[in-house]
Amino acid sequence: MEINGKKVVVIGGASGMGRASAELLAARGASVAVLDREGSDGKDVAAAVGGVFYPVDVTDFAGTEETLKTAVDKLGGLHVTVTTAGGGIAKRTMSKSGPHDLESFQSVIDLNLIATFNISRLAASYMSQNEPEDDERGVIINTASIAAFEGQIGQVAYTAAKAGIAGMCLTMARDLGSLGIRVLAIAPSLFATGLTKGIPDEYATALTKDAAFPKRLGRPEEYAKLVAAIVDNPMLNGQCLRLDAGQRFAPK
Repeated sequence: MEINGKKVVVIGGASGMGRASAELLAARGASVAVLDREGSDGKDVAAAVGGVFYPVDVTDFAGTEETLKTAVDKLGGLHVTVTTAGGGIAKRTMSKSGPHDLESFQSVIDLNLIATFNISRLAASYMSQNEPEDDERGVIINTASIAAFEGQIGQVAYTAAKAGIAGMCLTMARDLGSLGIRVLAIAPSLFATGLTKGIPDEYATALTKDAAFPKRLGRPEEYAKLVAAIVDNPMLNGQCLRLDAGQRFAPK
């Protein structure tokens, strides 16, 4: 799908990989709406890319539906969604204090998996209304993690959520194939965003020692480049693409 002139919504677009994606797609000629938490840098990011910022809590599923509708109405349609919002906790299935509590496990699933599915299903509905371009109506890009495949000790909730996002790709792509809508996920390794942004070099080196090359944290713009490549190439569909410098997480 040609990026220029398309309508794009980036959820989690106020920082990190979402911000880099919003900036690159806007530079390539897309109209971009930025959705992120109230109090984030979303307003500044949106202004810089000539778009509009919409505050949203992705775990408020009904509120997300309303906010997305407002954003799509303002854009005048929807061709691409990029969802990078998410997060995790550090808890083992069983620890000295007892079994993993269900409440925090559920909250991680809601934030990552349920919110991602909610956005995807709504996006598909809007995209289905588009006039096809070479039989294509839209692209849904979600964010998993290499933890989906090699979750470390204490990551059981996060791993389950991200594995769900990875696992949805092919089935959702098959569900939406007749409508000309593609569905993919990106599974990054450790990127210089959030808590890892600006950490000392010795810590970054230790965290990425198992990578093949390059042995460093990923850069948000490298995620954005893959987003653009996915949109550009209609033969990419139904899969979760690792973006990890050949890294495989050790148990801890």
